[in-house]
Amino acid sequence: MNKLSAIIRLRCPRCTTGAIFASLFGMNRQCPVCGLEFAREQGYFVGAMYFSYALALAAVLPVIVAMILLGFAAASIYLVSCTLLVVCSPFLFRYSRVLWIYLDQVIDPR
Repeated sequence: MNKLSAIIRLRCPRCTTGAIFASLFGMNRQCPVCGLEFAREQGYFVGAMYFSYALALAAVLPVIVAMILLGFAAASIYLVSCTLLVVCSPFLFRYSRVLWIYLDQVIDPR
């Protein structure tokens, strides 16, 4: 449960204490507590796009299904879905990168 709590709080996978993000979109280069390097190489976060896609789908799909079942027009569904994605994009960005870092630490801990 400690790792899940650290993911939710956007904390380092090694020490679960240090903040991964310094601001809304700005990441720390390394953990301020244990020194873990967050971006190992150029293009490191390309894989985080898969997590971003999955999180976006999880956020939007229930809304789309509910709107279809309630009989909303396609244009309304599209507008609401796009608005939801724009509003959620900072969260999608941050959590997709955190999940990618955690997956990387499971596969290749440093």
